[in-house]
Amino acid sequence: MGKVHVLEHPLIQHKLTYIRDKRTGTKEFRELVDEVAMLMAFEITRNLPVQETTVETPVMETKASVLAGKKIGLIPILRAGLGMVDGMLNLLPAAKVGHVGLYRDPKTLQPVEYYIKLPSDISERELIVLDPMLATGGSANDAIHSLKKRGAKQIRLVCLVGAPEGVELINKEHPDVDIYLAAMDDKLNEKGYIVPGLGDAGDRLFGTK
Repeated sequence: MGKVHVLEHPLIQHKLTYIRDKRTGTKEFRELVDEVAMLMAFEITRNLPVQETTVETPVMETKASVLAGKKIGLIPILRAGLGMVDGMLNLLPAAKVGHVGLYRDPKTLQPVEYYIKLPSDISERELIVLDPMLATGGSANDAIHSLKKRGAKQIRLVCLVGAPEGVELINKEHPDVDIYLAAMDDKLNEKGYIVPGLGDAGDRLFGTK
């Protein structure tokens, strides 16, 4: 079963409070999501492998550590996932970025890919799927299935806010995928919105209704 990690760092929680606030405007909302994504990147990369090297300081030669070259891929789910990419890239500038766009056919309720563009070597990369909201889990579930269908083997899901229903679905469908959240909220309401949540992340990021 995939693990669920709620990142309770004080800076993440402080900024998430202002992300939730309905008075926060589009510009500030976008900046806060960017900052929280960067802080979450710091937390989720704490176990990246390192290797030993030597470096010449102004005083002497010494042994030191560098990243062991693990390949990372960032995969935002369109459109709201785009708001988390730049923050992640601040700490992971060498990561490749792919995009997944999905919608559900209103008649068949089956997922339809309207856009997908991925790094050619996704089977060799650890993929970090980005979506601010994990509500029903439908979009994340479909995106992860799309990635696995194309050869992905290592996937993590990173969201700002999750609901128990979405977490349960991902754990059931993808027990090999760890989930990282800034907060686990109470439930979904009758419209499928996370409660207390933060509203529609895409609309608040891009100023649409």
